[in-house]
Amino acid sequence: MAQTLNSLADLKPGADVTAQAAVTAEPKLDQFGRAYATGKRKDAVARVWIKPGKGTVTVNGRELATYFARPVLRMMINQPFQITDRVQQFDVNCTVSGGGLSGQAGALRHGISKALTYFEPGLRPALKAAGLLTRDPRTVERKKYGRAKARRSFQFSKR
Repeated sequence: MAQTLNSLADLKPGADVTAQAAVTAEPKLDQFGRAYATGKRKDAVARVWIKPGKGTVTVNGRELATYFARPVLRMMINQPFQITDRVQQFDVNCTVSGGGLSGQAGALRHGISKALTYFEPGLRPALKAAGLLTRDPRTVERKKYGRAKARRSFQFSKR
């Protein structure tokens, strides 16, 4: 029932148990052994499934190198695997829609990072420290009435 505590040392065994429970979170997997996550960046949305494999990345049914031709975008997508030392250990299958290629690459990186934390919860601190689990909130500012663009005004002429 109610337990009286005489010192802070009495709390220590219970605190260790809760810390252990937080560290040993269970993976979230579907019936096929895959982890699913959704990544977003600007107007792009990426639905990502990862499973153990040889390291192939398929984007909308195409290989990574053909869909993202720029090496910078491919490097950005592989960052979660490099930070967690899981290069070529997971197969990634994803569908990406909306936005441009840069936004889609950012959404895919965000989705892979989230899926890795669902597959292996112990990887969360490393990905969190690298800032890969935070959704980048920056989007295009809307155009205002009476303006040429979001902030640019029309050319002024005195006469």
